[in-house]
Amino acid sequence: MLSVLKIRNIAIIENAEIEFNKGFNVLTGETGAGKSIILDSINAVLGFRTSRELIRTGETEAEVTALFSFIGEKTNEKLNELGLPLNDDNSLLITRTITADKNVCRVNNSLTSVSALREIGTTLISIHGQQDNRELLDNETHISYLDAVAENTELSEGYKATYKELCDISSEIRSLMTNEAEKARLIDILSFQIDELTKAGITVGEWEELKNKRTEIQNIEKISEGFKMAESALSGGDGFTGAVELVSGATKALSQVSAFSKTAEELSTKLNDIYYELSDISDTLRFNDDSGEYTRNDLELIEERLDLLYRLSKKYGATEEEMLEFLAKAEEKLNSLTFSEENLEALKEKRQFVLEKAQKQADELSASRKETAKKFEENVMEELRFLDMPNVQFNVNFSEVDLCENGIDSVEFLISANVGEPPKPIAKIASGGELSRIMLALKNVLSDKDKIGTMIFDEVDTGVSGRAATKVAQKLKEVSTGRQVICVTHLAQLAVLADNHYLIEKTAKDGKTYTNVTPLDFEGRKYEIARITGGGEITETQLKNAEEMLGVKG
Repeated sequence: MLSVLKIRNIAIIENAEIEFNKGFNVLTGETGAGKSIILDSINAVLGFRTSRELIRTGETEAEVTALFSFIGEKTNEKLNELGLPLNDDNSLLITRTITADKNVCRVNNSLTSVSALREIGTTLISIHGQQDNRELLDNETHISYLDAVAENTELSEGYKATYKELCDISSEIRSLMTNEAEKARLIDILSFQIDELTKAGITVGEWEELKNKRTEIQNIEKISEGFKMAESALSGGDGFTGAVELVSGATKALSQVSAFSKTAEELSTKLNDIYYELSDISDTLRFNDDSGEYTRNDLELIEERLDLLYRLSKKYGATEEEMLEFLAKAEEKLNSLTFSEENLEALKEKRQFVLEKAQKQADELSASRKETAKKFEENVMEELRFLDMPNVQFNVNFSEVDLCENGIDSVEFLISANVGEPPKPIAKIASGGELSRIMLALKNVLSDKDKIGTMIFDEVDTGVSGRAATKVAQKLKEVSTGRQVICVTHLAQLAVLADNHYLIEKTAKDGKTYTNVTPLDFEGRKYEIARITGGGEITETQLKNAEEMLGVKG
């Protein structure tokens, strides 16, 4: 459950710390006092999208921290999956810092991403607000509710993977069935490209080797002169002795005294090795002067080859590897087009196999939904009757459709709130108050499936009053048994049943607006209930009435 929420510089909240408890937690306050800001703050640590506009005016950053206690197995599994640390006391600390250009997220003091918060958040809190009511009007969402109750996750994911494979194969078939003129044009283009690259005989490393060879030919005379000078220095010439002969003389001199000196012996051996190495180098220089082997024609051929490689690189890839990769893909594509009839038949056979698999999975999914629907209808009607809709009829209407992402079913919820009226689509007949109660009923039916420890209801009482409001309050109180419920409300019927009541107040000081969150004791609750029921100046009668309402709670 959510134990502590700390908010810093979020909109009109400068600093607030709220300690939530288990059971039924209610937040009340004047319109605009900041109740929605608290929900925005909770959404922030759950990984929902935020805006820099949330940062309090005049500040550079905002921060929300949430401490969760007694986290469930699903949350621990998700933390393990994301490689995030677990606390020994089964708690979870989430912090999100918001600046103008970035978000910094931490889970148990380890840095993570916003998307990771979103994944973790789905295991921690289930939020119901007016957006859910709007989604309920769209029958496209109804099938997801039914799948959740039927626990069809594995069936649904298996079918969707097969359906995607079916779509991919169908797309490939359509590609192969391109009109003949287009196919002929592609074959001509690919044939030309393959021919051009194949004739070029490209090899990896050739380009660099040719450039080096060109540099060598362009400087052949300098290279030859260098060879001759080096050979002369080693071998000697008219009027001077070369290095080879000098080293030989030194070797002989040391050799003559090596019997008397260990050092002389060692140096003589080293010089002897140097002598042979220098002699070898001298011979190599003498016999490898290849300045006469290259001609202007050699240079022209190299230039032509380099020019060809350059032109091909502009068309097929900057390197030899990229050009050869282009060639391989072009050959593969040409082969696919050339043998398209054979490929087409093979793909059609594969498509038929996958189609039959998808159909079978869709049938299993549909059977699971239909088996669940009857019990689902009964459970929802039971909830709605408790919520002061005694004559309600709730039906799950199925119609078969062609294979699509959701299978072969189109699902729509139908409802009749009055005796003698046939069930009709929710969007056509449900009032605002009925819609809120329908969604509350659905949430309650689904709550046994998600096992999430905290549920948040944002103004679930919209359009509800009188006895219906009392029923909604009783249901929320019932739901809070064994889990934490946090509810933002304007109704006294809900507020008096709270286990923990928080007042959200807005004040102005020194030209700035501040929001404060205060846990209420009995006296505080009495005044707040009187304010909610009276709407104006609080009277003794209203206080007495509020006290009696709170007494009913006890």
